[in-house]
Amino acid sequence: MGTPRLVSGVCDGGGSVGWVWMNSCTLGSPVLHISLIFWLLLASPGAWAAGYETCPPVKPGMLNVHLLPHTHDDVGWLKTVDQYYYGILNDIQHASVQYILDSVISSLLEDPTRRFIYVEMAFFSRWWKEQTNETKDTVRELVHQGRLEFVNGGWVMNDEAATHYGAIVDQMTLGLRFLQDTFGGSGRPRVAWHIDPFGHSREQASLFAQMGFDGFFLGRIDYQDKIVRQKKLKMEEVWRASASLKPPAADLFTGVLPNNYNPPKNLCWDVLCADKPMVEDPKSPEFNAVTMVNYFLELAYSQQKYYRTNHTVMTMGSDFQYENANMWFKNMDKLIRLVNQQQQVNGSRVHVLYSTPTCYLWELNKANLTWSVKEDDFFPYADGPHMFWTGYFSSRPALKRYERLSYNFLQVCNQLEALAGVAANLGSYGTGDSGPLNEAMAVLQHHDAVTGTARQNVADDYARQLAAGWGPCEVLVSNALSQLSYYKQNFSFCRELNISVCPVSQNSEHFQVTIYNPLGRKVDHMVRLPVGKGIFFVKDPDGKTVRNNVVMLPSSFGMKDQWELLFSASVPALGFSIYTVDKVSVQNSLQATSRKHRSHDRSQVLAIENEYIRATFDSSTGLLMKIENMEQKLSLPVSQGFFWYKASTGDEKSTQASGAYIFRPSHLKPFPVSRWAKVHMVKTALVQEVHQNFSAWCSQVVRLYPGQRHLELEWTVGPIPVEEHWGKEIISRFDTPMRTNGEFYTDSNGREILKRRRDRRPTWRLSQTEPVAGNYYPVSTRIYITDGHIQLAVVTDRSQGGSSLRDGSLELMVHRRLLEDDARGVGEPLTESGAGSTVRGRHFVLLSSVSDAAARHRLLAEEVVLAPQVVLAQAGSSLYSSRAVPRTQFSGLLRDLPPQVHLLTLARWGPKTLLLRLEHQFAATEDSGRNMSSPVTLNLQNLFRVFTITHLQETTLAANQPLTKSKASRLKWITNTGPTSYPPPSNLDPTSIILQPMEIRTFVVNIQ
Repeated sequence: MGTPRLVSGVCDGGGSVGWVWMNSCTLGSPVLHISLIFWLLLASPGAWAAGYETCPPVKPGMLNVHLLPHTHDDVGWLKTVDQYYYGILNDIQHASVQYILDSVISSLLEDPTRRFIYVEMAFFSRWWKEQTNETKDTVRELVHQGRLEFVNGGWVMNDEAATHYGAIVDQMTLGLRFLQDTFGGSGRPRVAWHIDPFGHSREQASLFAQMGFDGFFLGRIDYQDKIVRQKKLKMEEVWRASASLKPPAADLFTGVLPNNYNPPKNLCWDVLCADKPMVEDPKSPEFNAVTMVNYFLELAYSQQKYYRTNHTVMTMGSDFQYENANMWFKNMDKLIRLVNQQQQVNGSRVHVLYSTPTCYLWELNKANLTWSVKEDDFFPYADGPHMFWTGYFSSRPALKRYERLSYNFLQVCNQLEALAGVAANLGSYGTGDSGPLNEAMAVLQHHDAVTGTARQNVADDYARQLAAGWGPCEVLVSNALSQLSYYKQNFSFCRELNISVCPVSQNSEHFQVTIYNPLGRKVDHMVRLPVGKGIFFVKDPDGKTVRNNVVMLPSSFGMKDQWELLFSASVPALGFSIYTVDKVSVQNSLQATSRKHRSHDRSQVLAIENEYIRATFDSSTGLLMKIENMEQKLSLPVSQGFFWYKASTGDEKSTQASGAYIFRPSHLKPFPVSRWAKVHMVKTALVQEVHQNFSAWCSQVVRLYPGQRHLELEWTVGPIPVEEHWGKEIISRFDTPMRTNGEFYTDSNGREILKRRRDRRPTWRLSQTEPVAGNYYPVSTRIYITDGHIQLAVVTDRSQGGSSLRDGSLELMVHRRLLEDDARGVGEPLTESGAGSTVRGRHFVLLSSVSDAAARHRLLAEEVVLAPQVVLAQAGSSLYSSRAVPRTQFSGLLRDLPPQVHLLTLARWGPKTLLLRLEHQFAATEDSGRNMSSPVTLNLQNLFRVFTITHLQETTLAANQPLTKSKASRLKWITNTGPTSYPPPSNLDPTSIILQPMEIRTFVVNIQ
C-alpha cells in the first residue's frame, strides 16, 4: 500500500513511476472528528470559502481532463417521487436517492481529493431533514470545501418547453432559498446544469443569467446541430438570451457536454453498469490497467478536438447512480493515479483530476478567449433521423392544464398571504399554508412531469400532489378573504368548474360570489356558474342589480339540460369584488331561457358578433369561414377545423414510433375529424355562441362576449377512438390566404417571441427528415402568423405544440392517444384513460393590425395565465367583527399598474418581509402602436394599500443574493460582438423604480 503524501496542500497518491499498488489518500472510515482534522490538513488553501477558490489545481500546458462525478435523479418518471427516494419498486427501476446521498457522503469522507455535484433540492432537502446534527455539520464542511457542490440548485431540473417562466422562477427560488438558508454563500450554485431536458429555450438561459449564474451546461441538443458545432469548435459559446435586455444582463456562457450526461463508453463503474473495473495487478488474468489507461488517453485527445481550450470534461455518472459510491470512486481513484503517472513514465501531456462544472468553467474563463455569440434557441430537439422530440409539447394535456391552473391559484394564495398578513395563516378557517402547493408546483416543473412523459401512475401522483397542495391554500385564501372583507363566510372552492360542476351554485337558493383578481390592473370578467334552471337576481358590491343570463350548455359538456348563469363582474387590481346571487323563480324559466337557443336554419346567415368582432360560419358545413375586426376594418377568411395525424408505428425509413416524447405522423397530411359540424346557436345579451359538434368525441363552442376583442374557441376532445388499432394526434388548424413566407412566431416560456422558419434553423443547415414533426415548436402561451400588415394570433390556456406547415396556416396539437411506446425509456404507450382521456380547453383568437397586435396578445395572455379566482359562499355569512364595516370590494393597490407592468410575484418572505417582483412585459421594439415598449417609472412607496415599504433591497431574480454583489462577482466573458459591461450601481430610490423593456426587478422589502 502506498503512503499518502502532501503536495501543495492537495493529497496526492505518491510519486512512484510505473504500475504500482497504491491507495490514493484513502483514509478508511475514520471517526467523524478525526476526519475533520484530516480535512484541515489536506484541503486546498482556499477551503473555507466555497466557490472558485476551492477548485483543485490544474497543470498548465497539459490537457486537463475534469472528471465530474454526478447522479441524475429524476423527480418522478417511471416511479413516483416517494418511490424514487425510498427505493420502492426496484423491479421497475433500481433507484433510491436516500442511499445515493448516504453513500456519496461516506465516500467523500474517505479522500479529500474526491468531489461530487448534486442538483435536485426536492430530494436533497428531504434527505437533509432526516440527518443528525453531526452529519449536517459534516456535510456543511464538505460544502465549504467545495467538495460537495450544488449545481443548478432548483427544486427540480425543470423542463424548458412546456413550462411558464413564472413557474420556473418560483421553483428555482424555492430550491436556491433552501441552499442559502442551509449553507449560506457556500451553497450557492455558480453553474446552471440542464443535462436531460429535451431541448432548450432562450428564455431559460435569460432567466438563469438574471439569477446570477456564471455558466450553463447542456446535455441534449439536436444531433445535426452537435455535428456542426463540433466541426466549427462551437460546443461552447456565449448565449445572448434576450433581444431586449442590454448585454450582458441576459448573456450566459453555455457549454454542450461531450456525451450528454453519461460516462464515456467502457468507463461506467456503477452497480447499474456492466463495464469492467480497473484491474492493476499484472499477475491477474483480468489485468487491464495498461489497456484502460491507453484507451482513456485516446479518448481524451479525441474529445479535445471539439473544444477550444486545454480543458475538457467527462461526466462520470448517470441516472440514479452512486447508490454504491465506493465502486465509482475506487475505480476513478485508480484511473486518476495511473493516467497521471504516465506524465513521468512516458511524457504524457494528459492530466486528469476530480473536478466540478464550476471549476471547469473557471478554467475556461481564465483562458481569456473570445467566444462566439448565440441568439436563437435549441428547439426542436432530435436525437436521430425521424426522431423529433416534439410530441411531449402536447402530451397529457389535462395535466398540463391542471399545472397552469395551479400556478394561477398559487399566485392568488401568495398574494393574499402577503396582503392579509399572519391572519391568512392562522384564522378562523384553520391553519393556512402556501408551502405545500409551492412545493407541488415546483415538482411539476420537472422535465418528466409537466412534459407528460412519466408513466400513468406517476402522472396520477403528480396530480395528487397538486390536489393536496390546493387544500392548505384554500384555507389560507378563506382566512385572508375574511380578514380583508370583514366577513365570515362558508367558503367553497369549485375545483370542477371546467366541467360545469359546482354544488353550491347548483343547489343553493342564495349564495355569494367573491372574485379575486391577481393582476395589477382592473379586469372585467364574465362569471359562468352551473345552476339549476330558474330565474336569478345578481347584485354587485354596491347592491345594484347586474344583468345576467342563464344559458343551456351544449350536450358535449355532459348530461343534457344543464344550465349556466352568466354575469359580468368588474374586479379591481390585486383585489376582490363580492356579488350576491338569489334564485327567485323556477316557473316558466325553461321556456324563458330556451327560446334564446335555436338550431341553425341553413338558409340564414350564421354569424356571431359584438361591437368589435364578427365571426361568420359556412352555412352548409357549419365551419368558421371569416373573422372581421370591425374596430380596425380588417377582414380575413379563416377556416378552422379539427384534424388528426395517424401515429407512426415504424416504417421502412425508421422503426421510430410516435410516443410520449416523439411525434412522428405516418402521413404528411392529417385527416379531418369531420368536414362539417352539426351547429346550434345561442344568442343572449351577454353571450353569442355557436356550438359545433364534429363527432361523438370532438366538439367546440365558438363564443363572443360584449366588449371582447377576441374570439374564444372552447374545444372538447376525447376519448380519442383507437378501434382502428392506430394512435391519433389531434390538432386544431386555422387556414387563411395570408402570404407568410414560411414564417411564424412562437413565445419562449410565455415571454419573448421568436421567429420560426419552416424547414430552417437559424445557425445551421437542416437536413429535414420529418416535415411535420420537425417543424413543431413549443407554444407556452401564444403563436401567430403575419403578412406584415395583419396578424392572426392564438393564445392558449396551457402549453401545446404548434406550427405553420404551409403559408397562411397555423395549427396547435390539443390531444394525443398512442398505442406504441417510442423507446425512450418510459416503457408504456401514451393512452390515457379516465379523467385524462377527455380534455377541454380554450383557444383565444385575435385578428389585429401589426401595429398593436403585440399589446393585445401579451395583455390577453396575461389575463389567461392569471385569471380571476372565483370563490363561492353559501348563505349564512356574518361580520368578522361587530365594529367592522363590511367590505364588498377591495384593492391591494392605491392605483393600477401601467399596462406594461406585470406584478410577477408578491409573496411572504419573512415575518415582516415580502418578496416583490415587477416586470416590464413588452419587448424593446415589438409595440409601435401604443408606445408599450417605453421604459416605465414606478413609485413603490405609496403603491400598496395595506402596508408601507420601509426598506428595499434589490436582489437577483431568484432572490438568493444582492444584485450589486452578483453583478460585481459574475464572471466576465469576451465575445466577438465587442465588449460589454454592467452599468455602475445606482442608489435605490423606492419612489423612482425604472423598468426597461423585458426587465424583471426583484426586491426583498421590509413592510410596516
